[in-house]
Amino acid sequence: MSIRVVRLGSPRQPGEGLRIGTVRRPPRGIRKAEFATRNYFDLWFPDLSPTPATIARLKSGQGAPAWTAFVRRYRREMARPGPSRALDLLAALSHAADFAVGCYCEDEARCHRSVLAQLLAERGARFAGR
Repeated sequence: MSIRVVRLGSPRQPGEGLRIGTVRRPPRGIRKAEFATRNYFDLWFPDLSPTPATIARLKSGQGAPAWTAFVRRYRREMARPGPSRALDLLAALSHAADFAVGCYCEDEARCHRSVLAQLLAERGARFAGR
């Protein structure tokens, strides 16, 4: 049992399980009934996405300093009680079920899902292929 970190909209991997979209908004131009069949997500969970203000600050900055500030802000947001409990839950579930968390960004290294994976790992989550 484990978590995979994926790009939403990418082909599903064998044994991936439930795909959870940790994004602020659902995909544009796609009917809700098609989210899963088009490999976006089975469950939309925006509670683990960065706030619009945090994303805006990242987009307005440049390079490593902007990314460092983004990571700091996103980690603060995820330390709040609701998101923190959700992270604890997902980390615990990774020992009993297969599922994936993801975002639309092409480059995982500059996407909140890389930080999300770190936060889950810090809580003892089990990952597939990591």
